[in-house]
Amino acid sequence: MGPEYPNRANTYQGPGSTPFAPPRNNMPISSNSVVGSDASSFRPTSVPGPVIGTGAPGFRPMQPGRPAPAYGPPTSGPIQRFATPQFPAASQVPPPQAANIGQPIVPPSMRPPPPSQGPPMSTSVNRQPQIPSVPIGSPPQSMYSASRPNMYQAAPFTGPPFPGGFQAQQSSPVSPPPPPPPQVPYQGGYVPPQPTTSTPFSSHQGAYGRAPPAASSSGMYVGSSAPPTGGMSDLVEDFSSLSLGSAPGSFDPGLDTKVLPRPLDGDVEPSLFAGMYPMNCDSRYLRLTTSAIPNSQSLVSRWQLPLGAVVCPLAETPDGEEVPIVNFATTGIVRCRRCRTYVNPYVTFTDGGRKWRCNICALLNDVQNDYFASLDATGRRVDLDQHPELTKGSVEFVAPAEYMVRPPMPPLYFFLIDVSISAVKSGMLEVMAETIKSCLDRLPGSPRTQIGFITFDSTIHFYNMKSSLTQPQMMVVSDLDDIFVPLPDDLLVNLSESRAVVEAFLDSLPSMFQDNVNVESAFGPALKAAFMVMSQLGGKLLIFQSTLPSLGVGRLRLRGDDLRVYGTDKEHALRIPEDPFYKQMAADFTKYQVAVNIYAFSDKYTDIASLGTLAKYTGGQVYYYPSFHSVIHKYKLRHELARDLTRETAWEAVMRIRCGKGVRFTSYHGNFMLRSTDLLALPAVDCDKAYAMQFALEETLLTTQIVYFQVALLYTASCGERRIRVHTAAASVVPDLGEMYRQADTGAIVSLLARLAIEKSLSYKLEETRSAIQLRIVKALKEYRKLYAVQHRVGSRMIYPESLKYLALYGLSLSKSTALRGGYADAQLDERCAAGFTMMALPVKKMLKLLYPSLLRVDEYLIKTPNVDDEFSKVCTRLPLVADSLDSRGIYIFDDGFRFVVWFGRMISPDLARNLVEEDSSTEFSRNKVCLTERDNEISRKLMGILRKLREGDASYYQLCHLVRQGEQPREGFFLLLNLVEDQVGGMNGYADWLLQIHRQVQQ
Repeated sequence: MGPEYPNRANTYQGPGSTPFAPPRNNMPISSNSVVGSDASSFRPTSVPGPVIGTGAPGFRPMQPGRPAPAYGPPTSGPIQRFATPQFPAASQVPPPQAANIGQPIVPPSMRPPPPSQGPPMSTSVNRQPQIPSVPIGSPPQSMYSASRPNMYQAAPFTGPPFPGGFQAQQSSPVSPPPPPPPQVPYQGGYVPPQPTTSTPFSSHQGAYGRAPPAASSSGMYVGSSAPPTGGMSDLVEDFSSLSLGSAPGSFDPGLDTKVLPRPLDGDVEPSLFAGMYPMNCDSRYLRLTTSAIPNSQSLVSRWQLPLGAVVCPLAETPDGEEVPIVNFATTGIVRCRRCRTYVNPYVTFTDGGRKWRCNICALLNDVQNDYFASLDATGRRVDLDQHPELTKGSVEFVAPAEYMVRPPMPPLYFFLIDVSISAVKSGMLEVMAETIKSCLDRLPGSPRTQIGFITFDSTIHFYNMKSSLTQPQMMVVSDLDDIFVPLPDDLLVNLSESRAVVEAFLDSLPSMFQDNVNVESAFGPALKAAFMVMSQLGGKLLIFQSTLPSLGVGRLRLRGDDLRVYGTDKEHALRIPEDPFYKQMAADFTKYQVAVNIYAFSDKYTDIASLGTLAKYTGGQVYYYPSFHSVIHKYKLRHELARDLTRETAWEAVMRIRCGKGVRFTSYHGNFMLRSTDLLALPAVDCDKAYAMQFALEETLLTTQIVYFQVALLYTASCGERRIRVHTAAASVVPDLGEMYRQADTGAIVSLLARLAIEKSLSYKLEETRSAIQLRIVKALKEYRKLYAVQHRVGSRMIYPESLKYLALYGLSLSKSTALRGGYADAQLDERCAAGFTMMALPVKKMLKLLYPSLLRVDEYLIKTPNVDDEFSKVCTRLPLVADSLDSRGIYIFDDGFRFVVWFGRMISPDLARNLVEEDSSTEFSRNKVCLTERDNEISRKLMGILRKLREGDASYYQLCHLVRQGEQPREGFFLLLNLVEDQVGGMNGYADWLLQIHRQVQQ
């Protein structure tokens, strides 16, 4: 990976701007540049008159036996430009510059044949073909329709050339396209088809012909799909739509909310991408916001959504799908000598197997003698089945000595524990000590694992755990201004050697401080002491914090109580660290390979905005337990701390993502430190962390037909081996905005949008952040509408690509999320900041579950006779997140991946309630602190079994169970009603109103 060495000095990279926000200087590491800020906007106006010579789009009749293609916008026709209204949003994307007209149009890359048979993609809306003979106008009220994606039937072209065709300027003539690359087989046995035409305006690869575009009344071609030359009755729509049929001036939305598109099946990944490139890595590791890469700056400027990727390099794999480990031993890792790409399934071997061509930079590399194998008649290596790196999209290489600047570090866990009165009284100390002790056998890396402890209140307490002792020795340092470390060699010990001393310490810790009445917190000095102990080796620092830091360096003050700040330009300052001490400490920790995880427990303000900075820039995470009480929260803390300690962790890691010529990554978003322009420093990585990044085109026009991406994570495994995990993926380059939309991935787009929005909220008001989300969606749907506005009679319908049918709902959910919703009264400041830190690290599926949680009805399942597990799948039928889904005779489970809310209707049977909870069914749960525990009856066992199965589905967090009775306020509102994102709550629109608002802006 070239210079990917772990101990290279870090440099603060000044934040650049993102497309979401103007540049600010209050974050040390952030995005690097605006993606697409210099993207050109090539939209030529039409030139009347026929086109002569090579400039005219060539027409080729369909090959027999081929299905008709689903067309995208003509590669050659001009695109009509609509006036863009000014929205009252805070941040506007910079106006694109004009590109050179007359650039050669490269052959579009391959596209699979459209399905000629079989049902269309499932959707929650009714689909019916649009009947062209209906006059244009507002549809009747309450009419709701969606059009079925279909294909145009190509008609033979016999007439004269169309007016308004593409005419190249004389100053930049259309040059012939680059010749297609030679047909060299990929090693994995997959060969992308090449274009079969040599004209500049070639049809799709695979010999699908494109019908000539039809002219609009103004002589201009508009749309992603060129209509056929036959009669209007042949015109079938290639998009989904909603008829929003309200009368002018009426407040009635005029649409049936039951049929709005909803992601009730969870995260549905695009299947098209995996089918096109079967040797790509699994989407759990890498997801692109669209798997159709734009071929020009003009397309980038019209694609109004983020263009990028979400990477989860260590995602958990199902049994049997583990990433293969490859040890090249004496050969050394095979990499391109110019761009340092790792050998992968998309490289090609030539010259009888003596050379291989890099798929990213196209350089011919020599094959080392140890790695040589001859080629068979098809050009593939004869030993292909013995080389997973040539057949699998994900592989792990064992790194030789040159990938290390020091011996691989042992797994190291260091605990910094607040022992002030609030930590003792809440029971946190006891639960934490019990959990750590129960996990000692499962810590990764035994027998090399190291461990150490520091506790603090107004003083700092070190513990000597030398293996020759029977009890740990406590040493107290009270000078907070000049911290020193007593006995530096005995504070970090080998766990297997000092096991008895460590266990004795954990057993005595709660009683040691049970009478402590100290309310102070010398957190800053204690943090410096922990850094001094850990800086030799690195490792993971777990901080347990219950009190606002009040003594010594890094002390913080109460803020956020001033209501007058909210809604002003100073509001965002509450969500960023007040004291630069924490940013500087984070930079120091990262430099010495220390990752910081924060466990915050207070019932009062503890300034998560400042403390969370430690986790943000060291690749850690923030766990927040407001008003922690061991009776209620112990299972959640126990589960999450145990997972943090025992999950497989990659230590002292760096990550880089490479991409093909003409494309470059410009900004990165998540919890990490940016060490150079494209190298992410990650002191610790695990399966629960994801990172997002945006890319841009470096050239005006891409000449390649496929762009390759390769993620490489260099890390130390807990077993002591240095390894490189490599994920490789290919994506087609397209000249067609419609194709970009068709291959869009809503999950990746929403994950990237969420990170951009949270970063924007650190520099702007929440209201401006929410407006920016809506503006992105409006611009995208407006651009998509332009593709179809002329040939199709869309009237007042809202049209959208099938792939993005849930985008508007996820945008609404994001605006209503804890991190971004409302203002001062809608979420506590600590809770808002903790949610933001958490969302910045979430993988795609977890993010979508948080934004649109599950709502399940379970009472019918509970009272049925016991049955086999197949009944459970019926329970898991998700319901829309509206209050109308709740029946007062039922019991429901609300699950957002972080907590359960079990809702009891007020009319459920008293016997059913008594079987589940001890109190009488009329009791208010909050007053008696009712907990849900397994009781000795079948109904209770079945309910607890459901909760267990839901938790097993994703073990990254523990869903704590909250019981709510219908009508029990404010508890019902806080836990459930506020989170029914489709309803109008807290002054924010409901789903139907949100769609209408977006649609009105799209039509302007």
